[in-house]
Amino acid sequence: MDNRVRIKELFNRLDRRLFMEECQEFAHVDGPFPIGYGQTISQPSLVLAMTIMLDLKTDSKVLEIGTGSGFQTALLASGAKEVYTVERIKKLHDKAVKRLGEMGFDNISFKLGDGTMGWKEKAPFDRIMVTAAAIMVPPSLIAQLGEEGKMVIPIGNGRVQELTLIEKDSMGKLDTSVKEYVSFVPLVGKYE
Repeated sequence: MDNRVRIKELFNRLDRRLFMEECQEFAHVDGPFPIGYGQTISQPSLVLAMTIMLDLKTDSKVLEIGTGSGFQTALLASGAKEVYTVERIKKLHDKAVKRLGEMGFDNISFKLGDGTMGWKEKAPFDRIMVTAAAIMVPPSLIAQLGEEGKMVIPIGNGRVQELTLIEKDSMGKLDTSVKEYVSFVPLVGKYE
């Protein structure tokens, strides 16, 4: 099966309402909505596009920066072997742990902390998904991206950022390409 088709099928199985405590009646709308603490749940089309861009494989080991509601986490965990997700806001972290546990996911590891530092102890990662806008790519994330790895990250410090795909080859050389323009909340941490 084509990988894009596989990801779309997994995406279509997710019920976005389960990840929204407020505005559930608008879960079908292709737009971002607040989830509290100054954070948002991204619009479904962007979650899907970023996951397809990441080229997720069934054996991928994925690092996600910004667990948020757990919506993106659930899609990553549905399509990959294992997901390591980092959230800096304790209440969002706790809710996501509970929500995704109740949904039966057993291939997700959660960490409360500074996402800009990644999860060094579990590196390297085949894929890295960053769901907040960085002023620059955190060097720690580049270091934790494995050979032949891919990272999707919004870069910029204004209201609009460049959604960037970073690919690392077997020699550690990076190839960077801008895919589209997006608007994310800022990535907060040591390398903000």
